Parts: sequence; structure tokens; C-alpha cells
Amino acid sequence: MSSRGVVDLRSDTLTQPTEPMRQAMASALVGDDRYGEDPSVNRLEERFAALVGKPAAVYVPSGTMGNQIALRLHGTPGSNVVVGRRQHLMSYESGAAGLNNAFQIYAVDDAGGVIDDAAATEAVAAGRGGFWPPVSLICVENTHLASGGLALGTEELVAAAALGPPVHLDGARLFNAAIARGTTASELASSTATVMSCVSKGLGAPVGSLLAGPADLVDEARLHRRRLGGAMRQAGVIAAGGLYALDHHIDRLADDHARADRLGQVVAERWPGARLGESEAACGRPLTNVVAFRHPDSLGLLDHLRQAGIRAGLLAPGIVRFVTHLDVDDADIDRAVATLSSAPD
Repeated sequence: MSSRGVVDLRSDTLTQPTEPMRQAMASALVGDDRYGEDPSVNRLEERFAALVGKPAAVYVPSGTMGNQIALRLHGTPGSNVVVGRRQHLMSYESGAAGLNNAFQIYAVDDAGGVIDDAAATEAVAAGRGGFWPPVSLICVENTHLASGGLALGTEELVAAAALGPPVHLDGARLFNAAIARGTTASELASSTATVMSCVSKGLGAPVGSLLAGPADLVDEARLHRRRLGGAMRQAGVIAAGGLYALDHHIDRLADDHARADRLGQVVAERWPGARLGESEAACGRPLTNVVAFRHPDSLGLLDHLRQAGIRAGLLAPGIVRFVTHLDVDDADIDRAVATLSSAPD
């Protein structure tokens, strides 16, 4: 239930630790993670690696750092890295890829969350033929935020891997995708070289993300984490929150999806065709806990919502975003639905 009468739907990063999670954090065994001696961090890394079907994982402070480390692991100097033009690591990481690396980003269309196969195939073939820089990495995002939280399936990820270069999966909300698809995170990540997921979004932990892959790459990732200032000491206090989230908060993501669907139905009624991902969802690619839609007066709508104690955000100019999470219950959604229903066109 929201606190202080405010229903905050700006992001699922806003969650507060539950009381059992706080107890787990307070009683966590800790050590120096820089030396690999924090038992809670080690357990979290092992648990996550098992869930995504990879040999090893490293705990990092943020999803952005996890993605940037993955780019360093795979992206060789002078190469092209194929990225969907609206993926998080392209548009929402403050230009870090270009600042931190010596490769080129080769941006392709990613309508509906799927990278343009023809454009990516051309880049790979031209690189192999010596006409263009070689492609050292292909990046995929699941769920795809800019498409309104669409969940990709195994087939789309297998298709990306079939292009040849290794695939990095930005799975910040990968467990949302797994629940929506009725599969596992391990199955979705099976064709990828590395995968990053956040425990600080829908899973409800206060801090952190994990990057998983082959053991040798994860060893190298620890070095990059240190170079980027992300090596942590007695991090078990926060790692325990992530471990609790993985053990207790995955299945409940279905509740967030159901609540987002209620909001989405109102949006579809009030502003037909405005919701992002609507057509893909109608064709069987499920939406998850994000409701994003175009509105002619997005700032005015945000103000209308704010006056009623409902907080929303913008995904881009003119695109309103709601994100459901474990701190939002059915009563909160009732308030948001009523406020949307009374909003001016």
C-alpha cells in the first residue's frame, strides 16, 4: 500500500524493502567482497547464476554498470556493436558506451523490442567481408522498456544469436519477461553470452544488479567493476536484500502485470491506439508491468494525476509512463484508474 496518500507509479525502482527483507539485511553475514569473502554476496551471485543458467555472476551497484561492463567484455576496439536504437544502454545510460569504449555503436531499429534482422545481418556480413568494422557484439533488451515493457520470447533471442557474434542480454526486467512468457529466466538467457538483471526494480531489493556469464568473463568483469569504482566491501547487507528478492519476489511479479493491465485497459479506452506495444501484445507478445502511451498534453496529464496524489513519469517527450510494483496494491490502482478516467482529453 502506498505511503502518505501518494500512489507512486513513476518506476519500479522506488520500492521500499519489505519488513522480512529488512530483517534479512539486518542479520546478513558480511565480509570483504573485494577479497571475495562476503558470504552473502557469494550466495547471491551463485543463486543468480543458477537462475539464469550461467556458470558465474558478479554483483554490481547498478544495471547501467552491469551493461557497461558487458560492453567492455565483448566490444573490441575498432569494431561495431549492434544495439537497438531505443535500448536502455543506447538511450538511457548518458552516453556511457561512447565515453567508456573504443568501439562504434551501430544502432538499428528495434520496433516492438526486436532488433531489425536485415540491418543487423548486413552489419555482420559487411564486417566479415572487410567492408565495415567487424561486429563484436549484439545487444538485446528484455523486457523492452521503450516498447512499453514488451516481453521477448526465446525465439527472438535465438534469432539474434544466430547472426553469429555473441549476444549480451540487458535483462533488467528479465524475470518479468519470464513470468509473462510462462518460462524461466534460464531458458530466455540460454542463447546469450552474458546477461544482466536488476534486483532493484520489480523484485524490490534496494540496491544492485548482477551480470552473469562464463567464469572467465566474470573474472574479467570483476576487474572492470573495480576500474569503474564498483568494487564493494561489506556489501552483504545489501546483497541479502537481493537474495531475499530472488527467493520470494519472482512469482509475485504476475500481480504487477495484472495491475498494469488494468491501467492499460483504461488507457486503451480513453486514448485508442496510444499505448506502446499494443499491437504486438495483440499478436501474442505479452506486456508486463509498464504502461507507456502517447498523449497530446503529457505534462498536463501528469499535473492532473499529481493533483490527485498519483505520480507518473515520462519515457520520452509526449510519452507518459506508469510502472507497477510491489508497493502498489489494488486500492492504489483503483485510485489511478479513477483519476485517468476523469482526465481531460
